This record gives sequence, structure tokens and C-alpha cells, in this order.
Amino acid sequence: MILRITFICAVKGLGLIPGVVGRFDSSNGLRVPHIGWNALQTTKDTEILDDVGGRHVYFVHSYRVMPSDANNEWISSICNYGDSFISSITRGNVHAVQFHPEKSGDVGISILKKFLDPSSSSKTKKSAIGKASRLAKRVIACLDVRANDKGDLVVTKGDQYDVREQSNEKEVRNLGKPVDLAGQYYKDGADEVSFLNITGFRDFPLGDLPMLQILRYTSENVFVPLTVGGGIRDFTDGNGRYYSSLEVASEYFRSGADKISIGSDAVYAAEEYLRTGVKTRKTSLEQISRVYGNQAVVVSIDPRRVYVRSPDDVEFKTIKVSSPGPSGEEYAWYQCTVNGGREVRPIGAFELAKAVEELGAGEILLNCIDCDGQGDGFDIDLIKLVSDAVMIPVIASSGAGAVEHFSEVFEKTNASAALAAGIFHRKEVPILSVKQHLLQNGIEVRVCAEH
Repeated sequence: MILRITFICAVKGLGLIPGVVGRFDSSNGLRVPHIGWNALQTTKDTEILDDVGGRHVYFVHSYRVMPSDANNEWISSICNYGDSFISSITRGNVHAVQFHPEKSGDVGISILKKFLDPSSSSKTKKSAIGKASRLAKRVIACLDVRANDKGDLVVTKGDQYDVREQSNEKEVRNLGKPVDLAGQYYKDGADEVSFLNITGFRDFPLGDLPMLQILRYTSENVFVPLTVGGGIRDFTDGNGRYYSSLEVASEYFRSGADKISIGSDAVYAAEEYLRTGVKTRKTSLEQISRVYGNQAVVVSIDPRRVYVRSPDDVEFKTIKVSSPGPSGEEYAWYQCTVNGGREVRPIGAFELAKAVEELGAGEILLNCIDCDGQGDGFDIDLIKLVSDAVMIPVIASSGAGAVEHFSEVFEKTNASAALAAGIFHRKEVPILSVKQHLLQNGIEVRVCAEH
């Protein structure tokens, strides 16, 4: 049999495998949860893992078991994240893994095939040992999905959130079908695919069946993590029936999502938490994190830059800008927005990030309204500000226009991943080109076998 190891804390196990489960130690700067593609080092010759040594597989967890003399005979592979921990065990015909083979692309599919048909291992020539050695930086493809005027769901993208063409018809910009594009990005080497439903779930989230179908169809052929966001909140339908945000998120998860992204609702929750200092356990962020784990919850932050002459002008965290503002200002803060950037809120990106981390977010998707669609690069000041402030992974978003922008954000900030949309949809910058550039600059990324 093959099992997925799920480690939890403070519970006595069956005692079959010697060891103690512990949380990753974040006191030395380690980001927890451990999310992403990390290298495996095999320690035992097994048919199932015969060609995965030195290659990346997908992890998402906060707890691990350390190798020791007592459990050494069980260990078939280890992974290093801060320290070496057990990533798989093998004994007789029992195999268990800490990573997710079903989300580990071609490597994971190979593992599952060998388990189902052990003879396939001997039929296939062993591939060369990979060169992966640590946690890879992730390249994520984002698909903004909305209904066009005919009611069909399409992938779209706009400048400063305007997704309509400038022609007389003013039609919604159509860059492709969601399922087809997601499948292509998977083949191209995207480490994750993120869907943002920018028109659905406004009035009746659980009634948005086409988007749920997109998740189901995509998960059948795309074997990397899928994130989906858009309208995850408590609501009451036209008949007076109340639905919790947890019910909405659960439908996403059942349809194939691995992570959900919360935007506006997380801003309101953070504002209330900072005002009262009380965790109510009733917000969408807290509910979903408590039931599914914080690794399943991404908070999307959409700020815009506001210039000020002095840090004393505002109560929020400011930065000294690399280039002066329109009136010569030397400082700026990042004001958060809701409702797709249409409404500003009295909270800064720094303060919001710290608050949602405490409320249970496992990852932050950091956008920048000023940079969106501009193609001039990520807002390095913003990403550095937030990624230095929190101990959970941060995804850089908004502004990528060239391969150099990806290496810049990884070299100058602590971002764990970088996300792009339009440049991938318009085929201006292929995902493979991004990864080749990162490798040439000494930045570790996952490389697919076919590439």
C-alpha cells in the first residue's frame, strides 16, 4: 500500500515508527508552512523512488519527523528544510510519503504509476539523478476568469483592472478558455495555477456551477497545486438561506482546489482584529484555517502606494522610496483596497500582512495596483516590506514584463514565488524562458523532465 503521512502534534500515535512529530522551527527565519517544491534525497534503493533522487516534489505542511537511529531502517528519502526531515518511509510493501505525489507533476505521476504497476520500474530505464538540492522558487500562472457578455467563462486580463477591449463593442477581452490554458501552463512548467473568479460568487457563490466545473475538469489533467479565489465570504441568498464562508470554501475544495484565496473579507477581519485585539474565530479566514489548516488559505492583498513627506504623517508603516514622489516626497505607505481595487481602506499592507498571519493565513499573495499591467517589474519596495515582516511565504504579483523581473524579485526580496498573468496569456514571456533565465542566474527552480 502507499500512504500519505499526515503529521499532527500533541497526539500519541500507534507507535509503529519511532519518532516524535514536531513543528518546523521558525525562530531562525524559516517560513512555516513549508510550501513548495523541494528536493528529495533517496536513502534506500526502492523501485518506487528509483528515479526521483535530486528532483523536486511538492510539499505543503507545518510538521515533520526527524531521522534518528531508531527509525533509520524505515527511511527511504529525506528532505532538507532548515534541517533534514523524513520525506518517505518504506518497509516491505508499505510506502508512505510526506509530500504530495498527486501534485508533484511528472515526478509524482511516475511514483504513482510504479506503485500501481511495480513491473513498470524495470521496464523503464532509470533517469539520471537530478541536480535539485533545496526549496525551489515557484513560478505561478494566474488566470483571471469572468463571464463575457454571452455568458461564457473566459480568461481575461486588463490594464488597471479594465478588462474590456477599447473597440466600439467594448467586449470583455478573451485570452482563452480556462481549462485549456491551465493545461497548457502545466505542460509549460508552471509550478502552480491560480484561478481568480472576478465576476462570480457575487450574489450566490454556491450557484456558480461553471466555475466549479472548471476546477473539476482542470484537476483531472493538471497535477500541480490549484488555487482559487473570488467572493469567499458569509452570505445570505435571495430566499433568506444563510451560507457560511466555510461552506463556500468546502465546495471549492471538493471541486479540486488545493488552496483558496481570500481578499476583501480578510481585510475587514484584520481591521476588526487590530481594533479589538480579539480573535473571534468566526471570520472566513479563521474558520477555513481552523478546519483545513493554514496552508490551505492564501490572503490576497491589493494595495496602492501613497506618498508622504514624513513617516510621522501617517500611523502606518512607511518606507523611504527609491525615487521621489510627484511632489518630491521621500516616503510612502501602502494603502490596502477592497472590491477589486475600487475602495480604499484605513489599513496598510504591512499591518494587514501581520494581522492575517496571526489570524491563520498560510500564505500571502501580494499585488500592487500601481504596477498591475504596466510590465515595468514588481514593486520591490512593497514586496521586501511585507516579505521581511511575516514568517509565512509571500507570492510576488503585479508588474512582470520580462524574465529579468523574476530574477530581480527573488534576488532582492524574500518572496517565495512570483506570479504573472498577461505576459503568459499573450505569449510575450514563456514560462520556460523564465525558468531558464532563473537557472542561469543561480536561482533554483523546478525543471520538468521533458524540458
